[in-house]
Amino acid sequence: MEIGMNKRKKTLIIILVSLLLLISGWLIYRYYFQKTPEPLTLVSGEFLPDGKDAQRISEEELLELSQTAVDRSKFNLMISPEATFNHRTLQGELMIKNPLENGHPINVEIRKQSNDELVYTSGAIQPGYEIKEVTLEQSLEKGEHPSVAMFSLYDPDTNQKKGQVAAGVTLVIE
Repeated sequence: MEIGMNKRKKTLIIILVSLLLLISGWLIYRYYFQKTPEPLTLVSGEFLPDGKDAQRISEEELLELSQTAVDRSKFNLMISPEATFNHRTLQGELMIKNPLENGHPINVEIRKQSNDELVYTSGAIQPGYEIKEVTLEQSLEKGEHPSVAMFSLYDPDTNQKKGQVAAGVTLVIE
């Protein structure tokens, strides 16, 4: 009987020591190795910037464009595939249109394809407005610069960003 009791005591002591080691290991891990979560500040959504270069589309073009009804689920992308700029003044022609049937205000950012460097931001372009002439926001070397025009679409009621569409454009600096 004494041998059976000693075996039970030994088993119980082994279980308690193992449990104590397990709890100690867990506490050491929590104290020394587990990173404490840091509170994050979240900014919800992006908002439409103020207008900058956009001007109203002519009446003839409006009549042409108004043949189709406004459909908020569709977006018609309109930008010239190539734009030429003066090396000194950074001014040039870049045709961007936001036809009336789009129903969404937009903002267009043009970035160099090689390094994602921002070279132009249109500001808000409401449906029925267009941009014809722009000034680049930074100088580029003479030559051709393949770029990406990122069209950001905004909700017309809340001005919150709803989506993006990209198009290629080549900036020619003379």
